[in-house]
Amino acid sequence: MKRRRIEHGLTQRELAARSNVSYGSLRLFEESGKISLESLVKIAFALEAEAEFERLFPSRPPQNIDDVVDRPLRQRVRRK
Repeated sequence: MKRRRIEHGLTQRELAARSNVSYGSLRLFEESGKISLESLVKIAFALEAEAEFERLFPSRPPQNIDDVVDRPLRQRVRRK
């Protein structure tokens, strides 16, 4: 996130204000990597990096027919 912040030309204080995360929390995050999930998400949106969260939990393709049959109906792909 620090690299992304610098690429956006923001200081820690500017990013803190833009993301609505306290300056102290932001500074601690850059120094130690410790931050609440809520603050991390706020920072990600402020830095236009929210799409990276999708890669953390990719959907798993079906491995066999049971995976397809056992999926709830609302998740099944419907053909037109």
